[in-house]
Amino acid sequence: MLTRADIQHLIPDAVKNALLEDIGTGDITAQLIPSEQRATARIISRQEAVICGVDWVTEVFRQVDPELELDWQVDDGDLVQRDQVLFWAKGSARNLLTAERAALNFLQTLSGTATVSKMYSDKVAGTSVKLLDTRKTLPGLRFAQKYAVTCGGCFNHRIGLFDAFLIKENHIMACGGIKEAIQTAQNNEPGKPVEVEVETMDELQQALDAGADIIMLDNFSLEDMRKSVEITRGVAKLEASGGITDETLRPIAETGVDYISIGALTKHCQAIDLSMRLID
Repeated sequence: MLTRADIQHLIPDAVKNALLEDIGTGDITAQLIPSEQRATARIISRQEAVICGVDWVTEVFRQVDPELELDWQVDDGDLVQRDQVLFWAKGSARNLLTAERAALNFLQTLSGTATVSKMYSDKVAGTSVKLLDTRKTLPGLRFAQKYAVTCGGCFNHRIGLFDAFLIKENHIMACGGIKEAIQTAQNNEPGKPVEVEVETMDELQQALDAGADIIMLDNFSLEDMRKSVEITRGVAKLEASGGITDETLRPIAETGVDYISIGALTKHCQAIDLSMRLID
C-alpha cells in the first residue's frame, strides 16, 4: 500500500514537468496584470468528491511563487460536498493565475481517482474482499493515482513490473507451462510474490501444485469461484479479474475470494469539477 510518505520525493519533479508544459517561456496572459497587484482566490468543488492531491497543489504554488499562501480547509481522503471550499490562496494575482491550471489538473484528476475508488469500495462494504487497482494508469502518474486509490478506500496491486510476478497466458506459453513459469520465477527472484492467471479449474490445480502465492481467476463463473475458494483455502490467495461490472462486483465479493482487481479505478476516473475564483 502506497502511503503519503512513499510518494513525497516524486512530487517536485512531477510538478516541475507539469509547469514546464503549461508555462513554457512564460504566462503572457498573466503579464496583463500589474506586477504589484495582490489577490485572494477561493477554490471550491462543484460536486461531491473524495479529495486527493493536496501535496501536489501545494507544490505547484510553491514552485510558481514561494510567497503564495495557501489555507487548506480539507485533506486527502476527506469527502466534500458541492460548493464546499477546499482552500484559499493569497498573494500575487499574476502568480495565482499562472499556478491555477496545473494545480487544479492534479487535484481534479487525483480526486477523480479517489472518488471512483470510494464508489467501488462502498459497493463491497461488509465483505472481506480487497479491491485492487491495476497498472492501467495515466503515464507519469502511476504512483500518484495508486496513492489516490488508497484515499478512496481501495488497495494497491503491484506497483509495476519490478515488485511482484504476474504470470499470464503469454508468459506461460513462452515458458513452457504453468509449473515451469512458477519455478523459474521462484528461482530468479526468491521471496517476491508469484501470481499466476488461470482460466480453468485444471490450471488452478496446476498453479496450486507449483506453489503459486496468488492465483488470478480470469472470467470464472461464480460457481467456479466458490469451488476455487474451497480448494485453495489456507494454501493460496485468490484474485478475481475480468468482466467485473457494477452488477457482478458484489456477488463476486461474496464468493469469498481475497481480492478483486478493477482497472476502472484508475483508467475510468472522471475529473472532479473544481473552480477557482479571485474574490478581491
